[in-house]
Amino acid sequence: MKFTIDKVQDWQEVVDEIFPAFQHKILLLKGNLGAGKTTFTQFLLKKFGSTDVVSSPTYAIVNEYHTPNGNVFHFDLYRMKDIDEVLDIGIEEYLESSYFCIIEWPEIYQDELAYLGYHEMSIENDGSKRVIEFQ
Repeated sequence: MKFTIDKVQDWQEVVDEIFPAFQHKILLLKGNLGAGKTTFTQFLLKKFGSTDVVSSPTYAIVNEYHTPNGNVFHFDLYRMKDIDEVLDIGIEEYLESSYFCIIEWPEIYQDELAYLGYHEMSIENDGSKRVIEFQ
């Protein structure tokens, strides 16, 4: 699926379109700084029924959110230097115990996720609009 949006409210349409397509409990989010990954996550968490305040996990590395169906974990692996650092944060335990996981900057760990299955979403920001591709 491919979308082009030019205002924040358009994220709701993106979420409404991709939500029924989820077959896996992991979503990899790719995009440059400021592309809208956390804004998208705010809309997605609302769709999951969460009333938690959503913020970027840049400094915490992982944020936990509560939904009626279980916990959603939101990771930012941007500062991780190697696979050992990712494993040290306990990512495997989070993945096993989650209802859903969102992983920003997943490249360092993506190969390890192949056996679980995941969705991938890329967001490109050209300044006036965002182009989103969901697989």
